[in-house]
Amino acid sequence: MRLFANRDYRRLFSAQIIALFGTGLATVALGLLAYDLAGPSAGAVLGTALTIKMVMYVVIAPIAAAYVDRLPRRSLLAVLDAVRAVVVLALPFVTEVWHIYLLVGLLQAASAAFTPTFQAVIPDIVTEESAYVRALSASQVASTMESLLSPVLAAVALAFLSFDRLFLGTSAGFLISALLVLSTRIPEARPSTHTRVWDRATAGIRTFLRTPRLRGIMALNLAVAAAGSIVVVNTVNYVRDELGGSQSAVAWMLAASGGGTLLAALALPRALDRVTARTVMVTGAGVLVGGTAAAVTLVAAGLTTWAGTAIVWALIGIGMALVITPTGKVLRASVEPNAVPGAFAAQFSLSHLAWLITYPIAGWLGRDVGFAATWSVLAALAGTGAIGALLLWPRHDGRGAATGPVAPIPRGRPTDRSTLSKAA
Repeated sequence: MRLFANRDYRRLFSAQIIALFGTGLATVALGLLAYDLAGPSAGAVLGTALTIKMVMYVVIAPIAAAYVDRLPRRSLLAVLDAVRAVVVLALPFVTEVWHIYLLVGLLQAASAAFTPTFQAVIPDIVTEESAYVRALSASQVASTMESLLSPVLAAVALAFLSFDRLFLGTSAGFLISALLVLSTRIPEARPSTHTRVWDRATAGIRTFLRTPRLRGIMALNLAVAAAGSIVVVNTVNYVRDELGGSQSAVAWMLAASGGGTLLAALALPRALDRVTARTVMVTGAGVLVGGTAAAVTLVAAGLTTWAGTAIVWALIGIGMALVITPTGKVLRASVEPNAVPGAFAAQFSLSHLAWLITYPIAGWLGRDVGFAATWSVLAALAGTGAIGALLLWPRHDGRGAATGPVAPIPRGRPTDRSTLSKAA
């Protein structure tokens, strides 16, 4: 593949894969650590840790974007990897629950700064439009494969090692990722046109608010989070309590959703060469609405079968991929090159803000009122996001074409309100 002939992209992609699998192992180990410390309250501990993660992502990413153009990006990424390696290495030694919260906060603060910076680097290394689309798909495939294979790798490792050794593997993964980043030639970011920290920190969010196509993405974030929370938060209890499955059955059901995401991500590059990103993403939102409605039907009608659940979970995975994969292409086409880091950071924060809303609904409401009522609320939120995207994102985007690639805004001059409005 021509994309992987690019030496710098190949090394960055390798760094991403290694860090992703390290994070997957840490996720399994963190759950076991919480159970070791809190026993029956492990779910509450993990729920609080997940909330801390989302808060860090919402708050830290825009601040990091405000300074990313003033710092050497390669060094910044390597330092953040090193910080994550040290924090993960400390997790096996905690003796109190609050230690977990503190270390997870530090870990996710580093991740919140790392991820949007990493995302903003890719378009500077992969400059050809079609190759960039494939890079986005490859990133989605890597994330999906991590979700599919990390539990399997952890299960194999735990057959020979105690769970605290998984943290060692994670720490080593982050250090290897840092070395790969340091071996990559990363161009420095273009200086921002904003001078004040507040302006730089909020520039991306203000761009989202005044750009129709980006307001549409904000609505789509809600649809993704509403449907995804059913899978991420409720699969364990649903499989164990409603279907009577084992721990391995939980992993297989999550794999069904990941498999749907993987299939869609592999098919998307060619589709995006022929149809607009809007068409693909709005279609994905429709799939998510259908998936959540089907999930409600399963529990409300008592149709809790393994095959039915796997099909619904795969459908939700497909819808998530259809929405998420083209997002980077739309962001890149909607802002000036020097505003790309801020746009990616804003999307990072806004998308996780949506998850911060839906995670508690899926977890706490699911515990109190049951799956049928909870999933009905989430299905309504997914429908709200889909309808919002249709209303906020004009059908004839950019050049007015209903098909074809996203129309980029004119390059080479400062972004202003009128330029963005015409482009979107």
